[in-house]
Amino acid sequence: MFSSPIEVLSNYYGYKSFRRGQESIIESIVNKKDVVAIMPTGGGKSICYQIPAMMFDGLTIVVSPLISLMKDQVDALRETGIPASYINSSLTPKQYGNVLNGIRNDEFKLLYVAPERLLNEDFINLVVDKNVSQVAIDEAHCVSQWGHDFRSSYREIPRFIEVLREKPVITAFTATASNEVREDIEKLLLLKNPDHFITGFDRENLKINIVKNSDKRKYLLDYISKHKDESGIIYAATRKEVEKIHDLLDKRGVSVSRYHAGLSNKERTENQNGFIKDDISVMVATNAFGMGIDKPNIRWVMHFNMPQSIENYYQEIGRAGRDGDPSECTLLFTAGDVHIQKYLIDIGVDEPKRKLHQHKKLQDMIDLVYSNSCYRKNLLAYFGEEYDHECENCSNCLTAGQVVDKTLEAQKVISCVCRMKRPYGITTIVDVLRGSKNKKTLSFGFDKLSTYSIMKDYSAEDLKSFVNTLVSHGYLDLVESLGAGGRGSFPTIKLNEISFEILKGNVKVEFKEDLVTEAIEVKDELFEILRSLRKTIAEAQGVPPYIVFGDATLKNMAAKLPTSEEKMLEISGVGHVKYEKYGRQFEEAIREYLASNM
Repeated sequence: MFSSPIEVLSNYYGYKSFRRGQESIIESIVNKKDVVAIMPTGGGKSICYQIPAMMFDGLTIVVSPLISLMKDQVDALRETGIPASYINSSLTPKQYGNVLNGIRNDEFKLLYVAPERLLNEDFINLVVDKNVSQVAIDEAHCVSQWGHDFRSSYREIPRFIEVLREKPVITAFTATASNEVREDIEKLLLLKNPDHFITGFDRENLKINIVKNSDKRKYLLDYISKHKDESGIIYAATRKEVEKIHDLLDKRGVSVSRYHAGLSNKERTENQNGFIKDDISVMVATNAFGMGIDKPNIRWVMHFNMPQSIENYYQEIGRAGRDGDPSECTLLFTAGDVHIQKYLIDIGVDEPKRKLHQHKKLQDMIDLVYSNSCYRKNLLAYFGEEYDHECENCSNCLTAGQVVDKTLEAQKVISCVCRMKRPYGITTIVDVLRGSKNKKTLSFGFDKLSTYSIMKDYSAEDLKSFVNTLVSHGYLDLVESLGAGGRGSFPTIKLNEISFEILKGNVKVEFKEDLVTEAIEVKDELFEILRSLRKTIAEAQGVPPYIVFGDATLKNMAAKLPTSEEKMLEISGVGHVKYEKYGRQFEEAIREYLASNM
């Protein structure tokens, strides 16, 4: 048993200090308090339940829906000397039996379990009388039907907890949850006066770049050519789009693979493992990919299509830069993305209230794209976090441009909406402003309005973009409603209090009227030598390279040149267990480099 969390952190993980928020969360758990923790992707959630697991007498059960993450987490724990295993559908009957025997013989401190397996009779009969000290629930937002990734199997977790001999400490972790979802987590998981932690959603190392109305394929190829030696993920909305992008890059000799639900389990697993082990540089995928990826050196994430919600977007960009190093997130947007995502919601969600909820979330995402102000500030505000300055690390902050007074144009749009008497969609409003002679415009008598054709010099797309920007900044309201039988979404534009203040001239409307960056990583000869050694060791051990040492640890070695046990243990990420396994090989590589270069 360890006397303090920092002792566990140092001995097993090789770190000398905790990240923001981790220590207070761990302290609550060690003191047997139930916990709800909202931490950003890459913020170090797993350590918050793993360290208490090492300090408790009994077994910690971790509920996770992510099969690949279970294996990665367990591999990483075993590498550090922590006894752990997992139960999910990937196990053969023999492997499953071996894990049950391990539980029976108290061989594990941590056991990862898929939620569908919790109420398996063999498993229940085995753990019911065991000392289960903690049940940690990862991706806890999955319990709420208002979360972006609701899973009915998560509703079985309270039943599982109730059959245990004694109530364990219950800890719930997620990266993205609104207030509504947080309340659901606490209520549905039957948490007892839990401590709440929100460590902050900001990932300062991520540059946020939104590129509107570009030639997506040209931009992508240009970007890849400048980032070809870095690990990156390209997200697309559909399987068909994934295949097209994969073929486009493969024909140009890019080290690329793909991942979507249309591939066999075997092919998905092989492709994912190739990416994790750095055999593949670029992964093209639907949003099914990455939930179970703990790969720390992903330098960029590109969305070829806009995601369905801000939660999805923030979770997906959170897969970049988990090692804390600078990384870039680029979203390529065209108006067609909106139609794709609306269609996917309409065919994928049956329950009318949930469908309407998903359309509202999509509109929040559209508002972010059309925002003219700091993207980071908008993102953090969505999650209820105040950010009182410009980030200077997003495309809105970094784009050079003149601030232009658009009050007159805004007054024309607002005046038109007012004269149309009742709410209509953006397309109809744009038709009136541009002087369309289509049947609907004429039959409703909109050609008689004083605002008819007053913005005829605008193209339809530019005017739609302008109206969407007004909505994004709250100068107009967009109201979602469902059609008959709950089919289809019908968003309409309405005026609000600010709209009338703009009409009166009391509020001024000002907007600011896309470059591909160079590669983020700087080449370093010793770092490349250490990376090569890491890859050789990882292949021999049959584990991903980052499980041996992360990129940040290798960069630290390359900078500080440790050639003794004492100096090596001062490197962040090198603990006693990993030093005994690998440290001397890296010391020798550094000595050889010094001998040949000095």
